[in-house]
Amino acid sequence: MSLIALDYFYTLIHLLIIGFNLFAWAFPATRRLHLYGVAVTLACWLILGIWYGIGYCPVTDWQWQVKEQLGEQNLPNSFVKYYADRLTGFDINPDFIDGLTLGLFLISISISVYLNFFRKKNSQKEQCK
Repeated sequence: MSLIALDYFYTLIHLLIIGFNLFAWAFPATRRLHLYGVAVTLACWLILGIWYGIGYCPVTDWQWQVKEQLGEQNLPNSFVKYYADRLTGFDINPDFIDGLTLGLFLISISISVYLNFFRKKNSQKEQCK
């Protein structure tokens, strides 16, 4: 596989993971899987982050290795920052991007936990009446 194709592949994987982490809670068929997906993401950010830095993403690490081989330099720590800059043409503050990413991620986790654990209990109580 060429490096350019590999770069596109990692971009697709990133976008699928981000989309899944943000929205898979919305579909009953993927709610439980969403909980596992965000748990894996959180484990990478926090557990692998002990060794590689908080917020570490192995997919970003692999993609940045490819991008460096393609000649890109001064890559940010965040895939979201990189693509937000590319899409807007601006150099967006990385702290803003990290805060937005974390905030949306935590909202998604909160909704998922509610739908997977608390809403089921409330629905079961209502059905018993």
